[in-house]
Amino acid sequence: MENNTSLQQQLLEAGVHFGHLRKKWNPKMLPYIFAEKKGIHIIDLNKTTECLQETAAVLKQIARSGKKILFVGTKKQAKDIVTECAQKVNMPYVTERWLGGMLTNFNTVRKSVKKMQSIEKMLGDGSFDSITKKERLTLSRDKEKMEKVLGGIAQLSRIPAALFIVDIGHEHIALAEAKRLGVGTFGVVDTNCDPNKVDFAIPGNDDATKSIAIITQYITAAIAEGLAERQAAKDEETEDSTLTDENQRKAARLEAEAQAEAAGGGKPRGGGQPRRRTPSSPKRTSNR
Repeated sequence: MENNTSLQQQLLEAGVHFGHLRKKWNPKMLPYIFAEKKGIHIIDLNKTTECLQETAAVLKQIARSGKKILFVGTKKQAKDIVTECAQKVNMPYVTERWLGGMLTNFNTVRKSVKKMQSIEKMLGDGSFDSITKKERLTLSRDKEKMEKVLGGIAQLSRIPAALFIVDIGHEHIALAEAKRLGVGTFGVVDTNCDPNKVDFAIPGNDDATKSIAIITQYITAAIAEGLAERQAAKDEETEDSTLTDENQRKAARLEAEAQAEAAGGGKPRGGGQPRRRTPSSPKRTSNR
């Protein structure tokens, strides 16, 4: 309980409880609204804490299973925070702009990523030394443009298992694509949005940098825990298999020794064939 209180205190200090003006509210957010103050809705931090912990627990399990979680936050206030947090746990992210079809037309997006990577490789290994300076400059600019938009998903080889979204109203295209493909959605939901549009909603202020930071960092810490547990389980498995291999080798050696002894039958320990005793010839007696 103490832990919950300290988390609530941190959320309060970060201003997570400040919603939008009353006239901008979405009635579906009513269960998460605590009160109204000076025309502004105040979000119930008890609900925020519960939802945040529940979301973190689910995302931790997804990370533990080895699946990818795509971070989405293209708002000015969210860009840097989302990029930093996603890189910390080696997860893909989109912080520049969401390209239409980034999920629903994933194969085409992958082709663009591969093109970007091949230009990068060729610029690095000197393959473009023979082309003109102007052509090289054009290619470099193309690569930079693509990197800005696709850099965060360069290592994403398949559709992610989940999307973590900052401001589901702003990222409605990403949300619609995820829904269409049945990808799990988790998002920070302010008082002007519909919380039913995401599988797991975290009611909170999605405009203040501090608020975005505390929620995203809490989620990132949970994902990091899940990844650490996955690594520990892998290490344990490797250790167990090493021990099993050693035990199997030992057992095989002992079995081989036992078989060799059994095959030897009555052989003396010194090795070689047992000596045959010949009957001694009778002693001759001389007739004197």
